[in-house]
Amino acid sequence: METKSLSLSKSDFKLLKEHLEKSNMSAYNKEKLQAELKAATIYTEEELPSDVVCLKSEARIANVKTGKEFTFKLVMPEEANIKAQKVSVFAPIGIALFGYRTGDSINWEMPDGIQEFKILEVNRL
Repeated sequence: METKSLSLSKSDFKLLKEHLEKSNMSAYNKEKLQAELKAATIYTEEELPSDVVCLKSEARIANVKTGKEFTFKLVMPEEANIKAQKVSVFAPIGIALFGYRTGDSINWEMPDGIQEFKILEVNRL
């Protein structure tokens, strides 16, 4: 399994690590996230590159197979509101994209199987 090095702020790294320990995500996703966290590059909030998907960033992605595009903001679960395009960082797509950058492609197991997404644009809000 290829592991791309994630770029994470210290707080986002801690958030993902804690979620991994108590989450009920699939074995595929758990293994992938564990490997990604081990290889992650950790930054202070100020040093984190501006094109990295992180908490409170807005991402525009495309499903590689269907070409369908989605734009949403990653938020904490209590702020999540799909109608307002706010997705929880703990939703499968939120966890999948965390730490990746504009231009990256990722594979992640979604409720309907493993999907590939390409990150088209990231804006820090």
